[in-house]
Amino acid sequence: MKRVLTRLLLVVVAVVCAVAIGAYWLLSRSLPQIDGVVVDNNISADVTIDRDQSGIPTIVAENRADLAYGTGFVHGQDRFFQMDLTRRNAAGELSEVVGAAALPIDRRHRFHRFRSRADLALSRLSVVESQVLQAYVDGVNAGLQSLGTKPFEYFLLGVEPQPWQKTDSLLAVYTMFMELNDETAARDIGRGLSQRSLPASAFAWLYPMGSKWDAPNVGNPAAVIAMPDPSEFSLNNIAIADLARSAREWREPLIPGSNNWAVSGRLTKSGRAIVANDMHLGITVPNVFYRARMRVSGANELDLNGVTLPGTPIVVAGSNGHVAWGNTNSYGDWTDAVIVREGKTPGTYRSPEGDQQYAVRMETIVVKDGEPETLAIRETIWGPVLEADADPEHTIAVSWIAHHVDGVSLGHLNLEETKTASAAMEVANTIGMPPQNFVVGDAAGNIGWTIAGKIPRRGDGDSELPMDWSESGAWEGWVTPADYPRILNPESGRIWTANSRVVDGVALDIVGDGGYDLGARTQQIRDALFAIDEYSPADMLVVQLDDRAIFMERWRDLLMQTLDAKALDDNAPRAQYLELVANWVPRASTESVGYRLVRAFRQEVADRVIKMVMQPVLQKYGDDARLRISNQFEAPLWTLVSQKPEHLLLAEYDDWDDFLLQSVDTNIEFYAENYDDGLENRTWGERNTAAIRHPLSSAVPYLARWLDMAADPLAGDSKMPRAQGPGFGASERFAVAPGDEENGYLHMPSGQSGHPLSEYYAAGHENWVKGRASPFLPGQARHTLTLQAGN
Repeated sequence: MKRVLTRLLLVVVAVVCAVAIGAYWLLSRSLPQIDGVVVDNNISADVTIDRDQSGIPTIVAENRADLAYGTGFVHGQDRFFQMDLTRRNAAGELSEVVGAAALPIDRRHRFHRFRSRADLALSRLSVVESQVLQAYVDGVNAGLQSLGTKPFEYFLLGVEPQPWQKTDSLLAVYTMFMELNDETAARDIGRGLSQRSLPASAFAWLYPMGSKWDAPNVGNPAAVIAMPDPSEFSLNNIAIADLARSAREWREPLIPGSNNWAVSGRLTKSGRAIVANDMHLGITVPNVFYRARMRVSGANELDLNGVTLPGTPIVVAGSNGHVAWGNTNSYGDWTDAVIVREGKTPGTYRSPEGDQQYAVRMETIVVKDGEPETLAIRETIWGPVLEADADPEHTIAVSWIAHHVDGVSLGHLNLEETKTASAAMEVANTIGMPPQNFVVGDAAGNIGWTIAGKIPRRGDGDSELPMDWSESGAWEGWVTPADYPRILNPESGRIWTANSRVVDGVALDIVGDGGYDLGARTQQIRDALFAIDEYSPADMLVVQLDDRAIFMERWRDLLMQTLDAKALDDNAPRAQYLELVANWVPRASTESVGYRLVRAFRQEVADRVIKMVMQPVLQKYGDDARLRISNQFEAPLWTLVSQKPEHLLLAEYDDWDDFLLQSVDTNIEFYAENYDDGLENRTWGERNTAAIRHPLSSAVPYLARWLDMAADPLAGDSKMPRAQGPGFGASERFAVAPGDEENGYLHMPSGQSGHPLSEYYAAGHENWVKGRASPFLPGQARHTLTLQAGN
């Protein structure tokens, strides 16, 4: 019997080994070819693809179309599955490969009908854009076909990859629109709930345009709005149940955005401008961007370096040797909630041209291993109608620049050939893309800022609230480039942006407020830049990695004042809390316990205050009302906790000191209940730990250790330049002086390849985690693949 069991065990082991070897062999077959010669009939002349020690390609061609083909080829080799998810995400087609689990996402995204819109946008591309795009598409499909077998993800899902199409490249851009814009006008709708529930003075106070943290390039911090007096707004007579929440170390949502700045050649050692950029996005494996050097040789010489967006043939941010450019999300007002009034007959709505019929579009979602689902989407002349109860009082249509046919283009192709900052800004104003703060510098030392992307020309009315356009007020086309706000060569020699307000006055009226960020991060960047008199690219990394807790300093002071002798009387947990805060490391560094405790205190206070001051809204619309708190809420919040007005405190609290102490105690209880090794071990790094994952790792957890990046403790937080969270952070960091690229740096999370067996899967990731500069230019070629023209 023992021998039988032994033989059976050996058979099982042999089978397991055979399966593992077979799986490894199959997986390795999908590794891309990176050496040798491939004869290709789709190009007019040879294209060479060199890869350095990190897998970063240098693609050299004799014309722009062949360069696009080579770019598509490496994207198809290294990132096809990522690109597939990107197009399906925008089109609402994930269920076709994932199954019914993706239906909620597909329903939400199919609302925009982006595949149909992409078809229309294609017809508006210029001849050059269309030719370059077609070459790119051909390259993607050739790169995919060059693999020995399909990427491993398709084996796990049991589906076949579908060829790339021209519309898919525009869908990749639409995915960025959804990442960076308010796609359903949720901000306007949420503000509308508050505006209809609160006294006018309270609404103005709770939704200011800025605060003392403002750091615009043009203009001053916003004026302080007075707190409403007791006769206008009082909470004393409001009683609610279960005010205190169950502490969960609530994370303040990180705003998808970025940092960028430029310094004039007057302030640099080389005399050239320097541009720095770190774009903050959700981070997965592989990274959203792909590094590349793209060169056209010969008479029409072109040398592009930077980050590309897989799915498109363009450099999103980088340098062409003459100008360097970078982006931050502008948070201008690009989406409006339109109140739809029913017409006189069923199925119609009012418009300035009279009652109109809704256009009903039928969209079918294909579901893997399930029945297809058909959606009926009603559309108005302003945009599609939200069928859910987004606003309990109104039917809402969404007017969004991404829905307009010329909201998307490949205008970056025109940017590639610019040689001055002013010329680059003029091109940026014409590009169809999610509108960005575009910061540029040139080799002659000039610097500038403007908006890259389309800006709607608005009618009358408050566009930050739901508006009735049935008689007037609708968008009236696009702002012309000549009317775009611009800054060129400011006297200070410095330009900075970080998703907060950049300008004021007429320029701000043009851009609008789409929920721009509190200025704390921007202010810290500005002050750091003015602390330096002469710059090199290396100085920029210090600013990008700045994790000083300047914003939290006054909250630490308030916390220490709250934990006074009376509060500490016979209360050992509070005493320990105070000791750790008093001895804090004043940074969002991984080892800092005090920072984590101060941050938790502020978040607990903010959460309780929001629940208090929003009681009129919650009582009118219900506890599940979709509140939209201002990103400038720090201004009224600090007024409350520093001035402690009795009329704005609920009766559940004895006084404001009791309110603040309950916030501390809630956090103490949370840590005691969830950890058993002492408050002194609650470092920020324990909480802020990287969770950078492959999209399929949660579905196949036994592969997660090979698919996901390491769970590294991360420094940084939201109100400082090093804005970083578990799955959010700098999708790239660079600084470069155009024409002096060899002294610049550029690194990004994860690696170039999306293949877990590739040596480039995580190449460079550690430099990103540790904040070590990697060269801006690719290194010496380790591998060379030649695409040889076959005709």
